[in-house]
Amino acid sequence: MNLSGKRILIIKQSSLGDVVHTLPLAHALKRCYPTCHIGWIVQRSFSGLLEPDPSVDEIIPIFIPSTSDPGAPKGAFKAAAQATWKTLRELRNKFRLKPYDFVLDLHASFRSGLLALTNPGGLRVGFADAKELNTWFQHDRLVPEPDRPHAVDKNLLFATHLGCTPEADDFRLVVSPEAREKVRRFLQESGVRTECKIVYANPAARWETKFWTIQAWAEFADLVIEKMDAMVVFAGSRDDSSYIQAIAERMKNTPVIAAGRLNLAEAVALLEASDIYVGVDSGPMHIAAFTGTPVVALFGPTDPDKVGPYGDGHRVIRRTDLDCLSCRKRSCSDRICLEGIAAETVFQETVEVLSQRAPQETFDPSRNSHFSAKIENSGKC
Repeated sequence: MNLSGKRILIIKQSSLGDVVHTLPLAHALKRCYPTCHIGWIVQRSFSGLLEPDPSVDEIIPIFIPSTSDPGAPKGAFKAAAQATWKTLRELRNKFRLKPYDFVLDLHASFRSGLLALTNPGGLRVGFADAKELNTWFQHDRLVPEPDRPHAVDKNLLFATHLGCTPEADDFRLVVSPEAREKVRRFLQESGVRTECKIVYANPAARWETKFWTIQAWAEFADLVIEKMDAMVVFAGSRDDSSYIQAIAERMKNTPVIAAGRLNLAEAVALLEASDIYVGVDSGPMHIAAFTGTPVVALFGPTDPDKVGPYGDGHRVIRRTDLDCLSCRKRSCSDRICLEGIAAETVFQETVEVLSQRAPQETFDPSRNSHFSAKIENSGKC
């Protein structure tokens, strides 16, 4: 199958981690077929991840409110239905003028099936195990391989189906020079010295069951600052700021707080500049893995075999004495799966992962942009 000059539409609206898992597919297809045109339907809040990526020729941002978040407001279903109908009309009008030859539905939901139908004609491809009647909308249905359960491998079935074999370079995220410069200035203004290792700490997630405890985070961050030549940078969205502030108030030392101060593209640059990611199962964890930054991840309600940090050199911390692991519950009255993980355990794993990195990996200015900043040695670390 030759897709040269063909128009390929990817449907993967959310969430952040799922969009990251789909990027290697776009990279592989553009490498195999440089003259193809790749469009991507994505939730507006995640479009910043795609903007600097030359593999994506057309970003089609949409906004449909979430109905699955535990904090979804009253009336979310009505708002989502209205937004869906509006989006379908707009896409139908858009694609009628210039349709796509292939529609790759990686979101695998009823709604994404409707989005795929807005493109007149073309070959629609989806998963054979998709739920919510999504298979009804597809011409070709790809069967996942049981011995390769990770979401990234599952998504790459689309590349194989279209005659393209993934390569190592397909698994790297593109970071814009502007975002790198913003992060360099941010770290400089925050007083982080060039010789400091940066521990990117991500304590928040969409599911409340993925949260570690405030006290454990405070103890861990104090251990890093006191026992390592490192600075802890707590990152997240503006909505995470109060939670992160509560952690900082429990600490004996002062961390850097980046939550709400960087946009998505800049957060990617910060992850690239960091020496290690330590945090819960979330979108930034997957971004870290695809920027070459090693990961120490805390898992409980989700399965690391399916959605863990992709690639080598990462570490997953997970209790082994519970029957309820990988329950996929978004709320729980007894969150023992993460609460039973000690701060000292996470600290020791962090030290070990960092010790296994080659020196040039840690201090390469071409990758870790913060090392090129001229910062006075009187700063934090």
